[in-house]
Amino acid sequence: MNDPIPRPIFVVGSPRSGTSVVTWCLGQHQNIMPVEESDWMGDLSISLGVYYQTGIARGNYSLLSSMDVEPAEFFAAFGNAINNLILLHAVDLEKKRWRTAAGPSASDHHFTATYHAKTRWVDGTPEYSFYICGLRKLFPQARFVHVLRDVTSVVRSMLHFEKVSGRKLVADENEAYTYWLKTVSNCLLAERAYGRNVVFRLPYSQLVQQPESAIRSLLDFLDEPFSSECLKPMAKRINSSNVPPDFEIDLRKVDPRLVQQATALYRETECTPQALHPSQIALDEIEAAFQERVRFMASLPKEYRKVRDKIAKVEAATQQPFRTKQPPAVGGLRLGPRISNTFLACSKAVWTRLKRGKEKGGHLGKYEP
Repeated sequence: MNDPIPRPIFVVGSPRSGTSVVTWCLGQHQNIMPVEESDWMGDLSISLGVYYQTGIARGNYSLLSSMDVEPAEFFAAFGNAINNLILLHAVDLEKKRWRTAAGPSASDHHFTATYHAKTRWVDGTPEYSFYICGLRKLFPQARFVHVLRDVTSVVRSMLHFEKVSGRKLVADENEAYTYWLKTVSNCLLAERAYGRNVVFRLPYSQLVQQPESAIRSLLDFLDEPFSSECLKPMAKRINSSNVPPDFEIDLRKVDPRLVQQATALYRETECTPQALHPSQIALDEIEAAFQERVRFMASLPKEYRKVRDKIAKVEAATQQPFRTKQPPAVGGLRLGPRISNTFLACSKAVWTRLKRGKEKGGHLGKYEP
């Protein structure tokens, strides 16, 4: 029996834009299983890009190139494995959710499996806005839903989220506006690169004001029949931060250029219909960005070797490792007491390069304040 062609659905967009409720709406469909946010598939696509380059580095003396394994085949093989693994454990996920809802005293005899009949799954990880190109390589038949919500509502929700969850999404107003810009910019680039048959823009306002029309359009895009079950999550607020009407953004704390740029982008996007056909220019841009990210990740071991060599030279000259009185922090990590000043300086340099590399090539977006 042939394995089914993977046709996953990824719901992308800025956090607090409605990605969760759209994921659960689709997950009520008889052929679509909602999975938890995975977070790791995007990074996997970058790592596979690095491994593929390693596999062809010596031409016919390398495994992949000697066997004429093309990049598309290489990536898709891993995508197939992921898809098969998820479908294999679909009922395990369903039973675990049933157990959570029913309670520990409920008898297993009352459990009825339905996920085994579903051939597709939907993942609502917002951070995949930065990895659409890589996910397309893993799953060539994947479809993406870009949920677009106005920036002001998103920023208010981000800032208020800590009060209802105890967890901070962003440090401040500037970070909230910046993150919206980066995620939306990446999604809009993917819209242009792949066209409306691959990336579907779903305005949050339409989802709220005309839920049935929005869900019908969405299922039509996914080539799935309409199911009224998909409307049920709209009857209750899912993962809402319940922002009070009087909660205001303190614009005194925000770079006015950020507000202007984000607001202008939303208004322009709201008034501009999504292009039906892909753009070769945008496709080249998103592919180049992916390859740049792969090159950057491939270069990191070399950078760390440079740091290690510098440490070795300094410590060889002094016959002992340097120490600092207070263990410093590099990239948010607290280092131990045996740490040389040279190591600290080099580590900070590598960490800075890592951050800059993330901001290049469509990974964390191209916004420059």
